[in-house]
Parts: sequence; structure tokens; C-alpha cells
Amino acid sequence: MLFIKTQPQTVVRPHELARLLAAGAGVALLDVRTPGEFAAGHVPGARLVPLDDLDAGVFLERHARSQPLYVLCQTGGRARKAVEKFRSAGFENCVVVEGGTQAWIDCGLPVEREDARGLPLMRQVQIVVGIISATGAGLALAFDPRFALIPLVIGCGLLVAGLTGFCGMARLLAKMPWNRMRRGTPAVCCETKGGVR
Repeated sequence: MLFIKTQPQTVVRPHELARLLAAGAGVALLDVRTPGEFAAGHVPGARLVPLDDLDAGVFLERHARSQPLYVLCQTGGRARKAVEKFRSAGFENCVVVEGGTQAWIDCGLPVEREDARGLPLMRQVQIVVGIISATGAGLALAFDPRFALIPLVIGCGLLVAGLTGFCGMARLLAKMPWNRMRRGTPAVCCETKGGVR
């Protein structure tokens, strides 16, 4: 008889994850977005550890290695980076939630929301981009045309963010003190109530 070694499942669709949660399967669910994104809406039962704060070795000290870990972010990019961290730490039993929280929401599945203390991260990015661009354009009109390079650079940054899904300004703003705290608790310690609404 021929035995074929199969790879463990590495991706799960939102509806499959919802079925596991509804069945009370005790799913370990890790959300690696920023506290602001998490507060705006997250999968019920998810634990928040932002990607920049994730120490896979420390996390695994509290996670049973026999239990799969379901990892998600907004659309999947950061979740894959988190899985790479876990694999580097010798843990292979990770499953990426395909399409992330956005796919979960798009499927009409329930989310938990929290009272956010500040503006959502993307609105902060829009405000900063608007201020920098308007200032650069105003300086170019009033003083020196070379100041037009400021809005040009900002526009190129937005183009790259749109094409790649990586926004350097959002990553920078996420590290600001007002975005790293939620309800007076460090983001790395935050957990949500379990269960599906």
C-alpha cells in the first residue's frame, strides 16, 4: 500500500472557520492587525497581537503545539508574515484565514466591535496625507515650485500602497502611542470575549 504524506491545511475560507467556531471547536484565533483595526471590527473570539509586537517563541509558550492556530489580518498579507514567524520558531500548525477580516465581513459573518478611542487608522492616514499634500502645494504656489515635489512624493506613496497593499505611513502611525493603547491596556495583552454572536 502506498502512503502519501499530505501537508497540513494552510488556508481556511471564512465560512469554514465560521462553522468551526459555531461547532464550539475551541479554535485558537490570532488577529495580527493594529488595535484600531481590531476595535473597528474583528472575528468573535480572536486574540489581538499586532504583527510588529508578535514574538512567536513567547506566544508559543502559551499555545498548545498540537492545536492549530488560525491567523488573520485585514486581507491576508500580514497573516502570512505572522505564519512565517511561527514557522521560523518551529511551529508548522498555522492556518491563514483566506482574505482575512475583510473577507469575513464580505461574507456577512458576525463581527465584534469595540468603542474606539480615536480615529480609525486609515482616516488618520488620509488626514496626514491631506495636510502634507496641501502644505506642499501651498508652498509651491506661494514660494517655490520645487515644493511641488512634496505632493508628488505623497501621491507616489499612495499609488504604491494601493498597488501593493503596504502603506508605510499606516505602519508608522500604528506605532504612535495613541494607536498602541486600547482602553488603557497595552495592545499585546488584549483578548476578546469568546463565542459567536
